[in-house]
Amino acid sequence: MILLRAILIVLPEKQKEVFQTLLSLIEPHGKAKGCLSYEIFNDIEDGNVFNLISAWEARQHLDNHLKSAKFTVLLGIRSLLSEPLKIQIITTAVVEGMEAVRSVRRK
Repeated sequence: MILLRAILIVLPEKQKEVFQTLLSLIEPHGKAKGCLSYEIFNDIEDGNVFNLISAWEARQHLDNHLKSAKFTVLLGIRSLLSEPLKIQIITTAVVEGMEAVRSVRRK
């Protein structure tokens, strides 16, 4: 699994505009090939910080997304940010679930 995390620190007066733009990006990605999830999180301590996190089956699917018109929209809102857009691409080798939690708690 590949994760993409975009960290956006928004100009306070542009918060609503950025949020609406991010919402417009989230719906269609449920249908994008290889997209497992696409979510927006707003920092509870600083409402000007947004995290967009998407999970992809494989790097090729993410690469296709990075070349897409939808990702171009994300890059286009850079002028509404108070700091440069931060992007993190995280490759995960192993993903564990609740069974791992149960195993640790039994010890």
